[in-house]
Amino acid sequence: MNEKLRNCIEKKTTSYTPIWFMRQAGRYLPEFREIRKKNPDFIKLCLNERLSAEISLQPIKRFDLDAVIIFSDILMIPYGLGQKIEFKKGIGPILGDLNFNVILNTKPNDFIEKLSPVYEAIKRVKKEAKDKNLIGFVGAPWTLLMYMLNKKSPKNNFDINKIIKNKSLMRDLIIKLEDIIFLHTKEQIKAGADIIQIFDSWAGLLPKNKLSEYCYIPTSKIVKNIKSLEIPVICFPKGIGENYIDFCSAVEPSCISIDYEIEPQWIKENLHGTPVQGGLDPKILLGDREEIKKNINKYLDVFKDYPYIFNLGHGVLPETKPETIEYVIQTIRNKK
Repeated sequence: MNEKLRNCIEKKTTSYTPIWFMRQAGRYLPEFREIRKKNPDFIKLCLNERLSAEISLQPIKRFDLDAVIIFSDILMIPYGLGQKIEFKKGIGPILGDLNFNVILNTKPNDFIEKLSPVYEAIKRVKKEAKDKNLIGFVGAPWTLLMYMLNKKSPKNNFDINKIIKNKSLMRDLIIKLEDIIFLHTKEQIKAGADIIQIFDSWAGLLPKNKLSEYCYIPTSKIVKNIKSLEIPVICFPKGIGENYIDFCSAVEPSCISIDYEIEPQWIKENLHGTPVQGGLDPKILLGDREEIKKNINKYLDVFKDYPYIFNLGHGVLPETKPETIEYVIQTIRNKK
């Protein structure tokens, strides 16, 4: 099996730069758009084990990538806890009202049964892509809480005080999410995932004095549990800037995924050896090839003798041309 991704994370190898992309299975691929056109209900698509496996495999049929990531969504967890979710075109996810009793009393077996198609899809992908690392993923407690309580993306008109005003409810929800997130990762690992990524997409909304309570402590518990299964964990606390260093000290991820606002040289100098993933601004891939090459080389040069996984500082944008992804991979593979 191609263990280059895991070797980079666990053995800290530097002789090879593994490559995969967040949202590598998705809207920029014409073969994905074909499937999506016939399957307008996004949650149902994520729960279609045959199609979900097929979508996960599409990028590795096209490109020389080192890992498959399962096609799913972080909001499968609120769905598994009984919250209604729909995706509206041009708006994103819209979540239904929270029934706290239902959420707090959801039994582990009921949750697993509801999300069993996700685990079946992972088994299918594992059979097809034996020579690739298989990445399972989850949202971090804070980011899931954002969606569950805000009932939509917190991009606009977000008021943190409204979200955290009920302290005891927040505490109960975080404890429940810690357990359920670990349960979901454990089932993905059982099905064949050999790396887990935790997305804290809205960590950047937290003020510095709230990061420990809502980001570091809950995430560190989940990371510790996943590591106990001898599976490496990549964490992506997007948008927290200089607090990436405190995050790594507190959470101790196996690998840290950086966003495009982080200066690669700075993170390398301050990390004390934690493997790094990502960083390149996805918008760069919409520009000309010279600019793309220059930016790729910046990351490769900085991390030349450092354990580094090439990825973006967020997901592949829908407008990205598949030929550009091919060009990025070739540029990295040909780098001397």
